[in-house]
Amino acid sequence: MFKDSGIPVHRWTAENKLGRRLKAGEVVHHKNRNKLDNSSANLAVFGSQGAHWKAHTQDAQKHGWKYSLIGK
Repeated sequence: MFKDSGIPVHRWTAENKLGRRLKAGEVVHHKNRNKLDNSSANLAVFGSQGAHWKAHTQDAQKHGWKYSLIGK
């Protein structure tokens, strides 16, 4: 989070990547599961928490739950 505003860095980065504010319910996902990697290439925006969870479920089917949630 930015210390001066309390805004999560990953959400700010995603908004800049999209060129707009995030809509209510949109979820920012770290593709490589590293929550410290807030590069725009590592972030994806899902329209809902359900869609975000579906991506984790699909990863878990391929690679296992540990990878799906925390990466390598």
